[in-house]
Amino acid sequence: MSNKVILLTVLASTFACLAFAEPAPLQDFCVADTSSSVIVNGVACKNPMQVQAEDFCFSGLHIMGNTSNAVRSKVTPVFATQLPGLNTLGISMVRIDYAPWGVNPPHSHPRATEILTVLEGTLQVGFVTSNPENRLITKVLQKQWRNIGDVFVFPVGLVHYQHNIGNGYATVIAALSSQNPGAITIANAAFGANPSISSDILARAFQVDKSLVDELQVKF
Repeated sequence: MSNKVILLTVLASTFACLAFAEPAPLQDFCVADTSSSVIVNGVACKNPMQVQAEDFCFSGLHIMGNTSNAVRSKVTPVFATQLPGLNTLGISMVRIDYAPWGVNPPHSHPRATEILTVLEGTLQVGFVTSNPENRLITKVLQKQWRNIGDVFVFPVGLVHYQHNIGNGYATVIAALSSQNPGAITIANAAFGANPSISSDILARAFQVDKSLVDELQVKF
């Protein structure tokens, strides 16, 4: 292989890696102007002279989420929407609360790796590798000492979940490598799409009767 081909290969790989990462900020900060109608890749910046300390502060992660829903869990996000000072910085975090036996259903974050630590309770967590292996990597996490527990990382884009396997409530804090990581919940995306995905397609994909697909689409 010639030196020119090697160089082009290296450059192509480098640009591919750089293209995946969120762009680095070109100023000290770009506090989100949530009232702006300007459409950009992120959120438009507030006038720096109007920025206040409150733009970099969020109070709310001490409040337990309402888990009285079908999956018995609640995600409390701290994204640029909730904390404008995060805009362009490429990070965010969430608190997740789980009722006994509650689950954060299988989902993926298209723009972020997630690292999670247990504050309370016992969770069974896992993620699935890509095709064709579809290998499940799973682990039971626990609170260890005081409010510090086990840590687990979910690689960017891979389907993952958490399940409270204890009789008490569980709580985690997770950090994500994007100000807006996005979330694609598998069941919601497949059965709750608007407009609906053809039930014939879903029946063939999930290898179930069309009547079951119709039932699931009504639920979602």
